[in-house]
Amino acid sequence: MPSGALFDLGWIPRRRRPATARSVLAGEAAAEAARKSSQEAPPVEETPAEPEFPVVGDTAAAAFFDLDNTVMQGAALFHFGRGLYKRHFFHKRDLARFAWQQIYFRLAGSENPEHMADVRNSALSIVQGHRVAELMSIGEEIYDEYMAERVWPGTRALAQAHLDAGQKVWLVTAAPVETATIIARRLGLTGALGTVAESVGGVYTGKLVGEPLHGPAKAEAVRALAAAEGLDLSHCAAYSDSANDIPMLSLVGHPYAVNPDSRLRKHAREQGWRLRDYRTGRKAAKIGIPAAAGVGALAGGAAAAVALQRRRR
Repeated sequence: MPSGALFDLGWIPRRRRPATARSVLAGEAAAEAARKSSQEAPPVEETPAEPEFPVVGDTAAAAFFDLDNTVMQGAALFHFGRGLYKRHFFHKRDLARFAWQQIYFRLAGSENPEHMADVRNSALSIVQGHRVAELMSIGEEIYDEYMAERVWPGTRALAQAHLDAGQKVWLVTAAPVETATIIARRLGLTGALGTVAESVGGVYTGKLVGEPLHGPAKAEAVRALAAAEGLDLSHCAAYSDSANDIPMLSLVGHPYAVNPDSRLRKHAREQGWRLRDYRTGRKAAKIGIPAAAGVGALAGGAAAAVALQRRRR
């Protein structure tokens, strides 16, 4: 078979040693293929682009953000407590009780029902008898004094991306709904789901409606809001720093662990959830009040604020 029957191989010198026709053809074909491949640009492999998220115009989607250490550095109730103490909402006789309750939560790391009830009653006693409008007005001032500068820019940008896509964005927090609503409004978000304190005639009674919006209760709140708003939870996103919010994160199609505690970080990696961390250094793991405090955050946070103020004197 002529060597040029299939390829133009005139540039290849004839071999002087004997070889079979088939081996000659194989060798010359390989050489020609190598020559051509060296002269041609390698093919560009197209990698599929990640799907756009948030999806612009997806009216079945919304985003749900935990507040403490997710949107804001530290606990909102801690900062709120600082503001209330500054305005003389606390009496010195409350200090010992508040301090003990906070120490218990820090050491126990669990939510004993009897202690939870005690903490809840103590926290509610702070606002009992005060008008809702009064606390809302004070809350606006406290936001400017202690909270505005503690919002994580990275998380704020995530929320804005959902807003820019035409989606609603909700805070979901154990903080009082009034406090959460103020923060949501100041950040330009849609609204807030928070713990509801009972009021009659615009005055706090010192009781809760149901229980604190904590852990599984958050997931139920998101589920109820999604049903009322006609949302598809598989299209929705949720963001939190705490393993206590795994029930809420597990509801949605796009869960994010933001500034996560060690338990949530481990769970997120196991589940393939996305992680975002806007903290720096080892200090990151020590920001805020322990999640186990739950509804004790107001009482404990206020006690911490009182102690802080006393040390400064």
